Amino acid sequence: MKAMSLYSFYRISKPSADNVPGSQVQDTYKSLRNRTFWGATIAYSLYYVCRMSINVVKQPLIDEGVLSAGELGLIGSALLFVYAVGKFLNGFIADYCNIRRFMATGLFVSAIVNLLLGVFGWFHSMIPSVVMFLGFALLWGINGWMQSMGSAPGVISLSRWFPQSRRGSYYSLFSTSPYIGEFLSYNILAFVVVWLGWQAGFIVAALAGLSGTALILFFVSDTPESKGLPSVQELSGEAMTKADTQPTRHLQKKVLRHPGIWVIAISSAFIYITKYAIAGWGILFLQKEHGFGLEGASQIIAFSAVFGILGTVIAGWLSDKVFKGDRVKPAVLSGILSTSSLILFLFVGGGFILNIFYVSLFSLSVGVLYCIVAGLMAVDIVPRKATGAALGVVGISSYVAAGLQDITSGYLIQGFMTTVDGIDVYDFGPVAWFWVAASVVSFVLPVMNWKKMKLKV
Repeated sequence: MKAMSLYSFYRISKPSADNVPGSQVQDTYKSLRNRTFWGATIAYSLYYVCRMSINVVKQPLIDEGVLSAGELGLIGSALLFVYAVGKFLNGFIADYCNIRRFMATGLFVSAIVNLLLGVFGWFHSMIPSVVMFLGFALLWGINGWMQSMGSAPGVISLSRWFPQSRRGSYYSLFSTSPYIGEFLSYNILAFVVVWLGWQAGFIVAALAGLSGTALILFFVSDTPESKGLPSVQELSGEAMTKADTQPTRHLQKKVLRHPGIWVIAISSAFIYITKYAIAGWGILFLQKEHGFGLEGASQIIAFSAVFGILGTVIAGWLSDKVFKGDRVKPAVLSGILSTSSLILFLFVGGGFILNIFYVSLFSLSVGVLYCIVAGLMAVDIVPRKATGAALGVVGISSYVAAGLQDITSGYLIQGFMTTVDGIDVYDFGPVAWFWVAASVVSFVLPVMNWKKMKLKV
């Protein structure tokens, strides 16, 4: 009985018995569509605040002897591995779900996890180090599952509320959410951590997550039909396709057999290695390699978030307008730029302004590359009703790779660290070349397999 009750609570909404009067249909549709879009977009950025909080506090945790770099790599990977599996499964599940309730649940529990970590941290001096490590790993792993409940509902909302002709532009805007979340984390959380300590960083992240939960509940709607409106096809005049009449489960199976989706998934995995390398270890790199303080290093990485927003926004326009629908040329251009700027950041060095330029160019180009490869290419080749399944396939590949990156990077950094006169000296050379190699593969692979990626489901 309980299982049925849970199923009833989360299943996709039934059409409303009360229909909106014909004269009010378009105004009501546009209002609810915009509220849903902005509610989901802003809330998903707050999902990222609850995910990025640990990256801001790595240096204080290491300096206070709470956790080592290797342990932090394992903890970070706990989120990413669980997230990978969760994103795969929840992508398939979300196709059948009430996206409002599904998305709100994930963010609420993620906020509670951050709250517990903050409280847990105030008593760290009384807790054995092995218990601290296991406690962080367990809670951060739970956070990974909750985080996997955010992306699929957000993108599915685009499929349910927007015609295909407009999804590209809105997908680009929605894809700015992670960068907005990173920008808030690297600025607000960094300030809080310097001012009040690393425990307060987790507490503030929790408050952000609770605010996002309220935003979802008040602004996001499940489907047009649940609000007494016609389907999005009828509202927009979009022609029904054969896929629109096929069962969701049948379409999801076809997605799994689609070679193009797997090319996209593997390509996205390498993009995530480099993206998460800078997001997760960039602050520590700047502190140890170039001597920046926490605030200065956080501000530099925060600029990557700003330009990542720009990259995702212009990706659709760049591909559709400048390159006339060609996905390969912007992928090559952005791939070369991201690799070049990553090399400059890791091997050339420089002051505050120069490092801002490096990470900004890197984030701008990676934003374009990811949006085109893992976003527009994937959405182009799958039916509306199987959007979550496609995201699940791409997601599990991406985050398994990101998790392996976190472990590999953590132990490469720790393994090549030496102690001279009581001072830890870091050698980032080996880990830097690992990141650069992944950057090259990330854009060469989809370009070489473009013909496979164009095949329709």
